[in-house]
Amino acid sequence: MKVYKTDEVRNIALVGNAGSGKTTLAEAMLLEGGVINRKGDVGTKNTVSDYNPIEQDYGNSVFSTLMHTEYNGKKINIMDTPGMDDLCGGVVSSLSVTALGVLTVNATNGIEAGTEAAARHAKKANTPLIVVFNQLDHDNSNYDSTLEQCKTAFGNKTTIVQYPVDAGPNFSAIIDVLKMKMYTYKDESGKPEISDIPEAELEKAEELHNELVEKAAENEEALMELYFDKGTLTEDEMRKGIKLGMLDLTLYPVFCTTAKKSIGVGRLMEFITNIAPAPKEKKMTKIISGKEVKMDASEAPSVFVFKTAVEPHVGEITYFKVMSGVVKEGLDLINSKTGNKERLSQVFVPDGKSREKVDELHAGDLGCTVKLKETRFNQTLAAKELGTEFAPIVFPTPRHTVAAKAVADADDEKVGEVLSKIKYEDPTYVIEYSKELKQQLIHAQGEYHLNVLKWYFDNVHKVDVEYQRPRIPYRETITKPAQADYRHKKQSGVPVSLAKYT
Repeated sequence: MKVYKTDEVRNIALVGNAGSGKTTLAEAMLLEGGVINRKGDVGTKNTVSDYNPIEQDYGNSVFSTLMHTEYNGKKINIMDTPGMDDLCGGVVSSLSVTALGVLTVNATNGIEAGTEAAARHAKKANTPLIVVFNQLDHDNSNYDSTLEQCKTAFGNKTTIVQYPVDAGPNFSAIIDVLKMKMYTYKDESGKPEISDIPEAELEKAEELHNELVEKAAENEEALMELYFDKGTLTEDEMRKGIKLGMLDLTLYPVFCTTAKKSIGVGRLMEFITNIAPAPKEKKMTKIISGKEVKMDASEAPSVFVFKTAVEPHVGEITYFKVMSGVVKEGLDLINSKTGNKERLSQVFVPDGKSREKVDELHAGDLGCTVKLKETRFNQTLAAKELGTEFAPIVFPTPRHTVAAKAVADADDEKVGEVLSKIKYEDPTYVIEYSKELKQQLIHAQGEYHLNVLKWYFDNVHKVDVEYQRPRIPYRETITKPAQADYRHKKQSGVPVSLAKYT
C-alpha cells in the first residue's frame, strides 16, 4: 500500500440513528475507492464492517469498525459506528480520533433520537459534522420535511450544498449548488452524468448558491471583504470559508445520497477530500503529562490507543491513532502509564476483519497492531524521550445496573473472569463486585447493552448467566425524635471515677 502523508489523510466517523444507512454508505465508499469490487449488503450479512457474528445475528452494527478507502489521491479512514444509543461507546471513541463526523439521516424518518445523540457526542468531541440525507429513493422519503427537522434541530448551522430533483422511487438526480451542476445517475455504477442545471431548477439553485456564498464568507473577514467587493466568491474561496465554518462547528453542509445505489457517494467523497479537515487541522488532544508534540511526521513518534478488541485465533488487536512522528514495524515505544516498553512487531491498515500489513504510518493516520503485552484502550505509547501521555476518552456514565449470577455455582469464577475482560473491549460497561451486597454488579447503558453482553455469555463463553435486581442494603434509619424517661440512681460502693477500671 502507498504511504500517505499527514495532509493526504482524512479521518471520518459515520454516525447517526440505527437504520440510517451508515454501513451501506461505508460499502459504497469502499467500492467507489476500489478497495472492494462488489458491494456487500446488510441483509445478506456480507458487509466489510458488520462482520462480527453478533452483528450478523442482530442485523445492525454493535461495534465501531475501522476501514479505509482511497479517492482523489487521498486516504479516507472510515469508522462505521453503532446507531443504538446504548452502544454509544463506539461513537464517542470514533469521534475522538477523527476530524469529521458524517451524520447520516434516513430521509424517510427524518431527525431521530439517535441523530441528535450523535450530534451531541460530536459537539462534545469538538468534531465538525456534515449531514447526509440518505435513502432518498424510498417511497416515503421526504427531503423538505427532513430539511425542516434538521433546521429545527441544528438551527442556521444547516447549510444546503445539494438537493434532490425528485426524491422518491424515481430519484436519480442531484443539484449541487457549490459546483452549480446537476449530477444524474442512470445506473448503480456510481458514475454520474454531469450537466448544466436545467432552466426549471436554475432560480432555486442560484438562490441556494447565494446563501451558501454568504455562509462561507461569514467565517473570515478577508472572505467577507471579497464578497462585498465582487458580490460572490470563487469555488476555492467558498471551500475555504466552508472549511472554516465546519472547524468552528457553525456550519453543517447538507448532502444527498442513496448509498444502496451509489447515488451521490462519489461527490460526497470528493467534498471530503477537498474540504474536510485534515488530521492536523483539528485541535490536538490534550496532553496531561510529558512533552508537547505536534501532529507532524518530523516529530518523535507517539500513538494513542482508542480501541481494544479480541478476535478468535488472533487474540488482542490494538487500534491506534498516530499522534506524532512515523510508526514503523519493529518500533519500540514506552507505555506512558506503566513505564514499560512495547514493541510494534507489525503494523496494519484494517478493513473490518481483514488487515493489510504496511511498512509505516504517518502522523494523523489510523491503524492497528497485535500481540502487545499490556497496552489497552485509552493509553499512550510514546518515544522514551517524550514521556507524553494524552488525555483519556471520557465515556458516558452508565444508566442501568443489574447483578449477574451464574446459574451453576461452579461457573461463578468464570463469570468474574469474563466481566474483568469485557471492560477493556467496551469501556462503557462498569464492572463492580459489591462486598456489602455480595453481588457482581454490571453498570451498563441500557437493556440493549445488557443483551449484547448476555449474547456473549451464551454464544462465545458458553456460560449460563441470569440477571437479577441488585439487593438493597439494609441500614436502620432514625426517622423521628424518640422520648425516654430516666431516673438517676446513686451508685454505692465504688467511686464513679474508678468504676471503669474495676
